[in-house]
Amino acid sequence: MKLYETLEQQLKKEPNFVTDNGELKKWVVLNKAQNFDEELIGLLLDNADLKEKFFVNVKGTLVFNQNLFVQFLEQKNYLNDSYTQYKNKVGLTIDDKYLKQRNEVALVWPFKDCILEGGQSRDEDEREEIFFNEILAQDEITQLLEPKVLTNAKRIDKDGDKLLDQFKRNENGTITDNLIIKGNNLLALHTLKKEFAGKVKLIYIDPPYNTGGLGDTFTYNNSFKRSTWLTFMYNRLIAAKDLLRKDGVLIVAIDENEQPHLGVMLKEFFKDYEVHCITIVHNPRGVQGTNFSYTHEYAFFVVPKGKKLIGNRIIDESEIDFSNLRNWGGESLRSDAKNCFYPIVVDPKTSEIIEFGEVCEDDFHPSKREIIKDGKVYIYPIDNDNIERKWRYARQSVEEIKDLLRARKKSGQWDVEIGKNFGQYKTVWIDPKYDANEYGTKIVSRLVPENKFSFPKSLYNVKDCVYAVVGNDKDAIVLDYHAGSGTTAHAVLELNKEDGGNRKFIMCEQMDYVETVTSKRVQRVIEQNGSDEFIYLELKKYNQTFIEQIEEAKDTEALLQVWEQMKAKSFLNYNVDIKKQDEHLEEFKALSLAEQKQHLCELLDKNQLYVNLSSLNDADFTCTAEEKKVTQNFYQIKK
Repeated sequence: MKLYETLEQQLKKEPNFVTDNGELKKWVVLNKAQNFDEELIGLLLDNADLKEKFFVNVKGTLVFNQNLFVQFLEQKNYLNDSYTQYKNKVGLTIDDKYLKQRNEVALVWPFKDCILEGGQSRDEDEREEIFFNEILAQDEITQLLEPKVLTNAKRIDKDGDKLLDQFKRNENGTITDNLIIKGNNLLALHTLKKEFAGKVKLIYIDPPYNTGGLGDTFTYNNSFKRSTWLTFMYNRLIAAKDLLRKDGVLIVAIDENEQPHLGVMLKEFFKDYEVHCITIVHNPRGVQGTNFSYTHEYAFFVVPKGKKLIGNRIIDESEIDFSNLRNWGGESLRSDAKNCFYPIVVDPKTSEIIEFGEVCEDDFHPSKREIIKDGKVYIYPIDNDNIERKWRYARQSVEEIKDLLRARKKSGQWDVEIGKNFGQYKTVWIDPKYDANEYGTKIVSRLVPENKFSFPKSLYNVKDCVYAVVGNDKDAIVLDYHAGSGTTAHAVLELNKEDGGNRKFIMCEQMDYVETVTSKRVQRVIEQNGSDEFIYLELKKYNQTFIEQIEEAKDTEALLQVWEQMKAKSFLNYNVDIKKQDEHLEEFKALSLAEQKQHLCELLDKNQLYVNLSSLNDADFTCTAEEKKVTQNFYQIKK
């Protein structure tokens, strides 16, 4: 028996590798091989011939030769299934070689996202996804990541929305508008580079968790393995890194499934940064596991090395350790520091510290600790033995710490106490306000009753993360390219409301709910606050429109209608022969629906998913006058 027959026979022992027609699911086997799937490797090891062919003995350990296996699987004369035969007939080979065997770049694309290895492509529903190899020549990838044309731009405030006139800018020419951008987040990041490279203080993301459990927003099937998820994360993180200021910080929320692997990746690719892992109890009720009930998640804080960039946390009054402002012990007498002897004036009705009196003259000696005058209490640093002591802060500096002071009446006598209401952040955060159900789901449901989010982040979880970095930077730019329900934008608006800040947010989201949930939530927060605004805009689609139509098609008939539109309006790959495609429609119909979708996606030129900035004035893309105006204004292009 030939080796390829042996392999086919062995692989067909696994039902998940076989179609209803008894053919091998070549694309599934390839995906399993690329992810070192234990089930696949086990099948290969069970056969002596396959073990000898595809494994290398390294000091007594068998190592799977992944490259050899993939190359063998993709040979033209092997696994000549109906889809492979069909591809040969319609001309998706060049010089009798598969495109993948030529000197070009192969990337893995899911149907809708079509960007590198992964991408969110589902609002809520979960269906079987097929990941397949697609080809881009090396010199074409840079075009894929070019800045894009912008469309559907509007300015939204508490009174509604209106057509965008122009972007607001500061004296340095940087856009100072809040932004919500609809479009693939990887391409949105590359679009933002043009204007925001080196200008973002904080990137906070709550990416898909790839767990299949509660809080998992990565709605893909089991074939979306860790390696693909990490690549998905890496591509976007590397693009986002260019947007950070030199003192910029990255925060990534994650759960226990991917936390170790993400941590390794962050340390590997952010070598000039410190990577700190914070534990946050976000679900006090717990999610039942096999052995434990999970109540927490993690947040990686990625901070430039050697810089103090994480501010102090605000401590709840119940946690503050107060002590007397009056000195005691050695060198605590009035004579030890004359400028530390003065009255602190308190309103006895409210216990509020009203003012600080002047330093007392040397010959003035109060008869007791407190003197009531004009309805106010003047408190002096005199102890219970009536000895004149001193305050711990001189008169010229005490006003700087007024917020740390409180006046209290104990046992019939007034005292002034000091307690820090701030402190260094700890690595475990526990607070009822981090409960994702109470302060995430319910807040979103109240603002946007029609939303479908099952487990959004607690507003206060995100707010405290953001405050840790930008609490002392009231003009910071905060970016979230996994915008979701808009919690990060909400947190920024709340911080500004509390301290009068002018921080700005940039949100990126490709799902349709960016209009119905994300933007609606932010607009309703603005309505409640009575101020602020944001600009909503989209990356202008081209072939992405056809990708989405293919994705949503329910049957072959719908796909054939999409194909007719593609022939008339889309940009197809350079090697596509339309005549051959039409000549073999019957064979196309014989393919599975997944294979049909895969094939149509392969025909599209992925460099034209969205309209590139370089094509702004190209008649083939029919950019409107309004789109040209907005795009030129965003990129500061002179007409």
